[in-house]
Amino acid sequence: MAGNNIMDPWRPNRVLRYKPPSTENNPTLEDPTPDYMNLRGMIFSMCGLLLKPEWCAWIAVYCSFISFANSRRSEDTKQMMSSFMLSILAVVTSYLQISQPMSPPW
Repeated sequence: MAGNNIMDPWRPNRVLRYKPPSTENNPTLEDPTPDYMNLRGMIFSMCGLLLKPEWCAWIAVYCSFISFANSRRSEDTKQMMSSFMLSILAVVTSYLQISQPMSPPW
């Protein structure tokens, strides 16, 4: 039955493969999540570096991971890597300055 195309209910000559919509023709289809998370990661890492709360530094690492995970392959990775390294720097410096464990802010 596999060789008989007349009895095949799937009609392989009518199958259309999925092609994702092009973002060149329609820029509204682009996902702004990586850019927003990259910006949030930069802001939280700067707050973690300057104000020294550990939770800001950890949120910066979290935002950097989300930005990296949602980015496309064609995007420039220099900015994401600098954001990630800045967030790691914020975590390291916040724990080097304070020798106590992290306590909840409330």
